[in-house]
This record gives sequence, structure tokens and C-alpha cells, in this order.
Amino acid sequence: MWLARDLLIWATVRVAVVDIGTNSTRLLIADVDPPGAAITEIVRRSQVTRLGAGVDSGGLLSDEAMARVFATLEDYRAQIDSHGATANMAVLTSAVRDAANGASFAAHVREDYGLDARVLSGEEEAQLTFLGAMSGRPGAAEPTVVIDIGGGSTEFIVGLGRKAGFHVSLDAGVVRMSERHIHSDPPASEELQALALDTRETFLAGLPPGERAPVKRGIAVAGTATSAASIDQELDPYDPAKVHGYPLPFATVELLLARVADMDEQRRRQLVGLNPDRAPTIVAGLILLAEALRAFELEEVEVSEHDILHGGALRLAGLA
Repeated sequence: MWLARDLLIWATVRVAVVDIGTNSTRLLIADVDPPGAAITEIVRRSQVTRLGAGVDSGGLLSDEAMARVFATLEDYRAQIDSHGATANMAVLTSAVRDAANGASFAAHVREDYGLDARVLSGEEEAQLTFLGAMSGRPGAAEPTVVIDIGGGSTEFIVGLGRKAGFHVSLDAGVVRMSERHIHSDPPASEELQALALDTRETFLAGLPPGERAPVKRGIAVAGTATSAASIDQELDPYDPAKVHGYPLPFATVELLLARVADMDEQRRRQLVGLNPDRAPTIVAGLILLAEALRAFELEEVEVSEHDILHGGALRLAGLA
């Protein structure tokens, strides 16, 4: 009896995590090996669905945006079934939290696609993101900030070792800030300045100096950071192995921003290293990333492919 229980505890578990964000809908199917908390990716997919389009101004998820997500979930559900995942989780974040019809949308995800849909609070999102970002690496030996730039919000999680401490979710994301400030193509200089000022004020208001001062290291996750690493390396096709762990100096982020802000959207769609679907929001994303580094006075940030998807996989496997 003891042996059977022991084998059950240490058995590898296949799980599926779906991240339904403001800008993209992503899937991870992975095997989690409990003894070392090792995660082996089986399937990873990402689709720009822009669920949060219009939420900042109208307060509702649009029918068109929800339809884009549902079409993506049809494919993801088939992938989950074909790969035999024994447990699943769908995490819903900023856009769904903010929308008046977010609860109804979550119910559809739960009932129509058989996904354990959870509308995460900002605190829950931060904890899972930090857990994922620190997976597969030694615990941080010095205070580290994980920066997660999303479509509707940006999460900052400060931790030491593998333990998250201070965390905050601030209402500044690539979709929200693009809709609020960018109305020209290419963006006008005054629009860029207004977006940067709005972001800077939001970050400084939500990040106490006492939490920022001890931080010596930064890890950036999610689409803006991974896109920046891919553009800088001119990756075609995208190569996660070359993106994960890539150092992005602050000066490089500023150079990339100047480069993409000078292009119209059509030219950005043709930019080597950038997913064309991220062309509408990459300018805002790089401003957000630059302002995040400025807030913490960091000279560079490390890009990570490990994020809330990995955190969710560990949670499903009972390791968090």
C-alpha cells in the first residue's frame, strides 16, 4: 500500500494550461515530473485574439473578440484531447476581470470547452507568473523582479529565492495603452510621449520606492519581451531556445522602440522576428518595457519563455 501511494505521488502528470489574455490566447500541454518539478513541453501554441479590444473604453468584451477566442479554443480543445492531458486549467486575466460580461464569458469557456476556467485576481496572476518564471532555474540569490506585460495590465512580482513577496497588477497593457494613446500610423511623437508619461505615472504610483530599491535583477516574460528578443536576433522562424535567457539591455529596448515607432503598421508586419499579429501593439509594448526598466533602474532584463503557463502546469501537478 505504501509503495502504491509513493508511485502515485511521484508519477509524471500530463497537464494542459490555457492562458486567455487580453491580447493573445495560448496553450501549453506538458509533462510535469514531480521529483524535480521538471516541465517537458509537448505542445505550445499562441494566437493573437485581442479579447480586450475596446474593454478600456466600453467596459465589455465584444462579440467579435469572443468569437476569435472561441475559434481558437476549438483547436486547443482538440489538441488537449488528442494528447491525453489528465488535468486542465484555463486562466483568464485582465480583460475578463475588467469586463462587465466577463463572468458570462468564463462560464462559456467552462461549459462549452470543458476547461476549468478561473478568473484570476491580480494577486493570483502574479503568484503563478513568478512561479513559472522561476521554474527550471536556481532560486534568485538577490531580489528579482518578474515583469509580465500583458494586453490590459502589467504585473510586477518581486521575490527572493523561489518565494514571491511584493506583487502588483497595474492597469497599463499593450492593448489598453495603444487604444488610449495611439491614433496615427505611424504614431505621432506627441502620442508616444503621452503614452510614455501615462505609463511612467502608473508604474511609479503603483510601485513603492521601498520595493523598487533593493531589486538588482529583472526577468521579463510574455509577448512584448519575447518579441523584442526575436527582433533583435532577426529570428525567422521564431526559436524559443534562442529567446529563453536572452539578455536585453535597456539601450537595446530604446533602439528597438525608435526603430518600430518610425514604421507604419504594414512595415512592422514585415519586420523579421515579429509575429505580424503583434504589429499593432509592439510600439506600446516596448514603451511599457522601457518604463518598467526605468522604474527599477535596471540596465538590462533577461527574457524568459517560462511564465504563467508553466506556473499553471506546476499548480495542476500539485507542486504549488
